[in-house]
Order: sequence, then C-alpha cells, then structure tokens
Amino acid sequence: MTRTKVGISIQGTSIYLDDRTVVLSEAIARKWKVPSNQSMVLRFGSAKQDVKVITAATSNSLRFNPVLAAKIGIHQGAQLNIHYRHNVGTLSIGPLIGVMISRVYKNAPDRPFGAITAFCKEMTAACERYGAVICFFPPGEMQANASSISAYAYSNGSWNKRTFPIPNVIYNRLTSRKYENQPNVQQFLKDAKARHGTEVFNEKYLNKTEVFDALRKESSLHGYLPESYLFKNYQMLKSMASRHPVLFLKPITGSLGKGIIRIRREPGDAYTCDFTNLNGVRKQTFPSISALFQAIAGKLKTQRYQLQQGLDLITTDGKTIDFRSLVQRGAKGEWAITSIVGRIAGTQHFVSNLARGGTLTNVTGALARSSVSPTARVSVKARLRKASLDIAKGIEAQIPSHFGELGIDLAVDKTGKVWLLEVNSKPSKDDNTPLNNEKKIRPSVKQLVQYAKYLAKI
Repeated sequence: MTRTKVGISIQGTSIYLDDRTVVLSEAIARKWKVPSNQSMVLRFGSAKQDVKVITAATSNSLRFNPVLAAKIGIHQGAQLNIHYRHNVGTLSIGPLIGVMISRVYKNAPDRPFGAITAFCKEMTAACERYGAVICFFPPGEMQANASSISAYAYSNGSWNKRTFPIPNVIYNRLTSRKYENQPNVQQFLKDAKARHGTEVFNEKYLNKTEVFDALRKESSLHGYLPESYLFKNYQMLKSMASRHPVLFLKPITGSLGKGIIRIRREPGDAYTCDFTNLNGVRKQTFPSISALFQAIAGKLKTQRYQLQQGLDLITTDGKTIDFRSLVQRGAKGEWAITSIVGRIAGTQHFVSNLARGGTLTNVTGALARSSVSPTARVSVKARLRKASLDIAKGIEAQIPSHFGELGIDLAVDKTGKVWLLEVNSKPSKDDNTPLNNEKKIRPSVKQLVQYAKYLAKI
C-alpha cells in the first residue's frame, strides 16, 4: 500500500478552521483524490469524527482546531501516515500503536518503565521514522468498555501522560502471567478487538508443555523435538531415565533458567541432580532413581514441570553452546529471521541465559569454538535458519493466538543435528539482537513497527 506522511499541526480557531474542519495540503489531497469541502469520516485509532476537508498550499501538513484535536486524541507535531478510502469516505491517519507494559515508576521520570525504558524510547524513534504514534500503558489503565486510554508518550525529551483513543494495534509486553490474566486486562483486550477492530499481537505467554504438545501435531517438526512431556509421576521419570542418560526438569512457566533440574545417570544405578540457583549449581548424588524421586518429590508438587530428554550438545571448553533465534513478522506480515546469536553457558552453570552468567557471540564464532568441523558449519547455520522458520510457522498453525515475534531457543548436538529447546513469546529486548552498541534503531524494533503498520492497514 502506498503511504504518505503528514505533519500534524494544531492551530487556534479561524474563519477556515473550526471543530468540524481540517486543512490538508493541496498536493496530498490531489494525490489521494480527497474531495474538498465534502463531509467524510476522519479516523485516528478508534476515534471517528465527521469532518469537512479544505485544502491549502501548505507542505505535507494536516491542520486541526484544538477542540477537534482533543476530541480525537491527536497531539501537536506527530508525523503520521494518511490514507483515504474512497469507497467508504474515510480519511485515516496513523497508525496508533499501544504497548502494554507491566508497571510505571512515577518517582523515576527518566526511567518510568524501569529496564525497558530505553526500548520504549527506541520504539518511539522508529514510529517517528515510519509515520506512527506510539503510547505505553500499564494494567491499571485498562478498563472494560473503554473508548480511550490514559497512556504515556515520549516527546521533547520527556515522558508525558495523555489521553489517546483505543489503538489500531496493541503489542503485549506484560512481563508476568499475573498481570496478563487480570480480569480487567482480559476484558479490555476482548473489548478492543470486538468493538474497535484492534489487532493484538503476542497475546499471551506460552508454556513449555503447550509448545511441545502443539508442535508434535506437525509431523514435519518431529525431527526438532526432543522427547518431552508434562511431568506426571515416578513411573514417567523411571521410564525416561531408562531411555536417556541425561534428563531435564523445567518449570513449565519458568524463564531465565530458573528452577531447572538436570538429572544424570552415573555408573551403576546412581544418579546426580544439578539444581540451578543464583550462585551457580548445587549437586547432589542419589543411589537410585527412586531415592532421587523421593528427594525432589516435594519440589515437584510446588509447580508443574516439563520432563525433557537431555542432549549431547556442542560445547566450548566444556561449556554448553545454544542459540537464540529472533523470528518476527514484518512489513508484509510474513515470518523472517531478524537475528540468531550463540549463547555460551557460564562457568558454574549448565544453562546459557545471560542472567545465569552466559555470554553472547555470533553464530559463526560459536560454531568455530565448537567441535563442528569447518566444512559442516555452513550446513549447520542453514539448518538453524530453517528450523527457526519451520517452528515459527508451526506455532502459528497449531496455537490459536496471534504472535508477531518469537524467541526460539535451538541447540546443535555433536552430530550436527538441530533441536528445539523452547519458544518464548516475550523475547528479551537486550539479548537477542546483533552484537553492537551503536545508538541506532535496531532491526528488531523496526520490524515490530513495520508489522504494526501492516496490521493497521494505514
């Protein structure tokens, strides 16, 4: 779709400009065949207003009376796309993108959203580049049957709270299931979709059981999937331990490597358990699988775990290597790989998360430091890319929720085979991008805005 950007100008009432009239640049009116002095519907987000358009010899601008601007929630200085639909007589400006954030720190004006404030500024810069307005709001602002929302926007070097219409597109960056499942949040999203046609992406967290159960329905993906089940009882543990020398128990809603237990079969009938904690790994050895189960049974009752086959993965200096692929939809709505990075586990850990002392490198560097032969590295890189896209499409096909980006954790075993470790629907904005510290808009952020524009059709 061809788009044109216009600058929003809010000016006092004049003989030409009342609260039912907007003034559009002649050149843009000609390009979009916008009829002059005729009534039409002006739309910004969920806001709709009958207006008359008059034209003037100005450069790429759309002028508003302050009363009309306040009524539809438009703010001075915005650079927005404009699109006129002849068949329905609607002049749309936008898109308006809303981002759901977990909390606002009112006593920290420079970092009101904590660690993701820099990401929110970067999203704002990308929206300015591509002709969109973006606002950020926590769960407390989300109400049922709302026609507007109080949200934060960044302009002129500071964050300000303003009133906006319900956005064209909402991106869910809530960082806990507790926030996501609040009744007011769920009702707000339901109403936004049903009443205003809002597109919501990354609608929910995925858990490990849900992911593996869904992907098993796609026969073409079976080769990527280690044997993995929702843990149920001792018999399941005993059966899996008889088939695999290493097993993992992972909290199904866990993140950052928290709470993972590694079980290793030792010579004889002994088993060693490694428990992750903030200081590293705690080891404990048991004379039998039944003794091990008795020791951890209490822990297994406190939350649900996924029991997963351990893999003989490539390493460097004894440290496990895995890969995080960031797969996103872009300007055409199609899945594409934005980045893949290698992650090397910390010295005292068996998981590679940065929060557990892991380090980043690029894929080429990670493979070069491993036992993968130089001739095999090219094909391994190609398999990592294919697996990333295959798995993203499998999630889309088998899980009835809308995702615009996925963090897909992959591993390579010592034979060069690619395996899926897990899928994250709220990938970090820090550890999944190309390794540079330049002050520019990252490709991952550009993709998010481009996809939101695609969804909004403005």
